[in-house]
Amino acid sequence: MKAKNIHIWIWLQGLHILKAILNLDNGILSIYNEYDDLILKRTGLNKNQIDEVEKCIIRYGAKKLDGTTKPFKFL
Repeated sequence: MKAKNIHIWIWLQGLHILKAILNLDNGILSIYNEYDDLILKRTGLNKNQIDEVEKCIIRYGAKKLDGTTKPFKFL
């Protein structure tokens, strides 16, 4: 993804790989499992709420992917 205001996070929780996509412009959080099934979608988030979500995701040991990294390359 080449959009500047989209953050992609990947982490391992239990035996499952999870992916979060945060769209800062639209205030949308989407969390997917390893099969790309949508687990959670939250809309209407402001900048402070998105920052708090990112702090929680970091506590799980998530790795932030940049726009040029292919998904799951670091695994």
